[in-house]
Amino acid sequence: MELDKLVQCVVDADMDNVKGLVEEGISDGVAPSVLLKEGLIKGLDIVGEKFESGDLFLPEMLAAAMTMKTGVEVLKPHLTGEETETAGTVVIGTVQGDVHDIGKNLVAMMLEGAGFEVIDIGIDVPAEDIVKAVEEKKPQILGLSALLTTTMPALKTTIDALKEAGLRDKVKVMVGGAPVTQDYADEIGADGYASDAAGAVTLARGLVQS
Repeated sequence: MELDKLVQCVVDADMDNVKGLVEEGISDGVAPSVLLKEGLIKGLDIVGEKFESGDLFLPEMLAAAMTMKTGVEVLKPHLTGEETETAGTVVIGTVQGDVHDIGKNLVAMMLEGAGFEVIDIGIDVPAEDIVKAVEEKKPQILGLSALLTTTMPALKTTIDALKEAGLRDKVKVMVGGAPVTQDYADEIGADGYASDAAGAVTLARGLVQS
């Protein structure tokens, strides 16, 4: 099969054809890891670039991420047993007092698409539960979301709780959400800030390598 077709399918958010194209690739003997990296992930990378340059908007990026996720679900049974390297593990959640999840969910989907193992711990998560998740799951990255100015202080509370538990140097913390800024991320001692889901993927890749 032509991998370009699968790439374009994700870029176009062609939910109707992604399953068939993945199945076609498998029946043609294309390695599942190649379909994942050179097809689905490559497509989502292009979508991320288009979003950052203003050529695509949030609903379109969300549709592309959903298309890619559908393709990944078809691939999953074929990936087991094959050597597939994950890009890293990310624990992600929305901080205490905040029940917004659309942005978090999109970031989680984009990270999964980029090859990360994502553990979503949900919304309105107390600092102690986030610390517990970091302790148990031992992720390379912790992604924290705050969508309200009133819940932004919970980002700092969580980072402070990680310090108290002796875990701060064991995990890279990235933060985001509508009211959050790079300055605020620096102020509270986060390792990185992203303003959108595409930027979060780029940031996560950089943090894992640093």
